Amino acid sequence: MSVPVQTIDPKDVQSHLSQYKGDKYVEGWSSLWDKGDKLPWDRGFPNPALEDTLVNQRPTIGAPVTGAGRRKALVPGCGRGVDVLLLASFGYDAYGLECSPSAIEACKKEEKENANWYRVRDQSVGAGKVTWVQGDFFDDAWLQSIGLSLNSFDIIYDNTFFCALEPSLRPKWALRHTQLLAPSPAGNLICLEYPRHKDPQAPGPPFGSSSEAYMAHLSHPGEEIPYDAKSVVKHEPLREPSANGLERVAFWKPERTHEVGQGENGVIHDRVSIWRRRN
Repeated sequence: MSVPVQTIDPKDVQSHLSQYKGDKYVEGWSSLWDKGDKLPWDRGFPNPALEDTLVNQRPTIGAPVTGAGRRKALVPGCGRGVDVLLLASFGYDAYGLECSPSAIEACKKEEKENANWYRVRDQSVGAGKVTWVQGDFFDDAWLQSIGLSLNSFDIIYDNTFFCALEPSLRPKWALRHTQLLAPSPAGNLICLEYPRHKDPQAPGPPFGSSSEAYMAHLSHPGEEIPYDAKSVVKHEPLREPSANGLERVAFWKPERTHEVGQGENGVIHDRVSIWRRRN
């Protein structure tokens, strides 16, 4: 599958994004895309852990359907759009959201050049529609531009989005998912938790993202979550979730994932979790 030849050094990415704080962080990512080089997190193909989830977790997430009721899937921070194209091949109407016009052009190029790679998985269901949309995940303007409202998405897939955000944005990230997910049990947030093995004090992106961090933020969306002096989340397992907190309904170690999610001797560090609104 074709990707640009030159890859930006991860340290250059980190140095660049360090200049953009808080809500300005989105602008930092957009300007990176405008450089036109290959970004270091681009693996060129979907994470096999997502493919396995769509095959093996249908009892949890439900199956795609045909016709006017076709289910909608969103990939925020979709990069080159490979996961969006995979979701469409399974029969979901798939939406790829990116902050930069350059990123959207990269998605369209991927779709045009490699569409044959994303074979239809079930001919009785067929392929879903692919929609690329530019916008800020935290703003409603992009939703309005495609004629959708809040709580419209049956599947949201977060792979390298949580870990790409400055940690101060994590409360907003969690709250936003509660606003975009369809009501339970139809709406499912699939998180590929990465990089769990990275020192949380090490510079990012990607920022070290423990399973405890996902649990703390998604259980208490919009709330400030305490971290200790070593940037480790102070997760309180017995603390009651917020009224609008998401519930983790599945959690496991995938059998396959990208190489960057593995340690020595192929030991898989990544985890997959599935979340739903509680009401």
